[in-house]
Amino acid sequence: MLYIILAVLMFGLLIAVHEFGHFASAKLFGIQVNEFSVGMGPTLLKKQKGETLYSLRALPIGGFCAMEGEDEKSSNPRAFGNAAAWKQLVVLAGGAAMNFLTGLLILLILLILYAPVQGFRIPVYSGAEPGYGAEDCGLQPGDRFLSVDGHRVLVYGNVPLYLSRAGDRVDLVVERNGEKLRLDGVYLPYQTRVDENGNKTQRRGINIGWEVDPPTVGNKLHYTWNTAVDYVRTVWLSLGELVRGAVGLRDLSGPVGIVNTMSQVGSQSPTAADAARSLLDLAALIAVNLAVMNLLPLPALDGGRIFFLLLNGVLFALFRKKIPAKYEGYVHMIGMAGLLALSLVVTFSDIGKLFGI
Repeated sequence: MLYIILAVLMFGLLIAVHEFGHFASAKLFGIQVNEFSVGMGPTLLKKQKGETLYSLRALPIGGFCAMEGEDEKSSNPRAFGNAAAWKQLVVLAGGAAMNFLTGLLILLILLILYAPVQGFRIPVYSGAEPGYGAEDCGLQPGDRFLSVDGHRVLVYGNVPLYLSRAGDRVDLVVERNGEKLRLDGVYLPYQTRVDENGNKTQRRGINIGWEVDPPTVGNKLHYTWNTAVDYVRTVWLSLGELVRGAVGLRDLSGPVGIVNTMSQVGSQSPTAADAARSLLDLAALIAVNLAVMNLLPLPALDGGRIFFLLLNGVLFALFRKKIPAKYEGYVHMIGMAGLLALSLVVTFSDIGKLFGI
């Protein structure tokens, strides 16, 4: 139960941080904020300070930042809709930026607290398995992997991941003796092997070892950035698999599924320190996920609003016309209805998975 409560609070805090990004950027540009709320539902506490009502609500599942003239026309010169386009753009992107920075900060804290004493693993080629035909692949022991099939290697796990997704021929970029070397079309076919117990395994016949970079301050910062960028790429890969149909709605998780995953991660950890580490790592991934998802150009999301802002800029430059606000509002309303319907489907799916349905 403790980890469920912590997971709910952590997930709600990440969403509230997103709204704080909008709030802080709006205040920076002098845009009037009518209400900033942490949480949703019935109001528990509220305080009026200047033009803004600050409130704490009962359900710890997010929050909101209500700006003057955000969804309707306003004669107030400090309304969101009357601000310069570039200011609107910054405010709309502020939530996603805050989520990404939060993920980056969590990862940095993790590295400060849990950085391996020996340093960070850098993937290198350590030799070929006999009988797989990879002995003449062109790689030499000690080659550092920089890119696999066009994907830059950011962390150690990228090499086995992208090798598993590649075909029989793989484009590689490695560092050898301090120089970058490109190896195109390296033949590394998957081959099936059966052991004495009848177990089948598929391998490419190469071994991935590692060298160690020392845990200096510079390397910690570098590894923190690489991990955050890798999380962004992981989200994009997942979205691509969803579009291609490689994964279905059953594989998606909403708030219920995320909280359940976080609580399982915490409860299955052997010690409280391990639980904290695992939960923080998962929180960083979720924070980056929220940043990417909110920037998708879909109606009702920040990315959808940014799309209309940019589209109106182009239309005004070419034709001195903009899409009427009410029509943009209709699009966002339809988008919101679609997102709510999807959320309900995913939520029921998450509940079903909890009960083994």
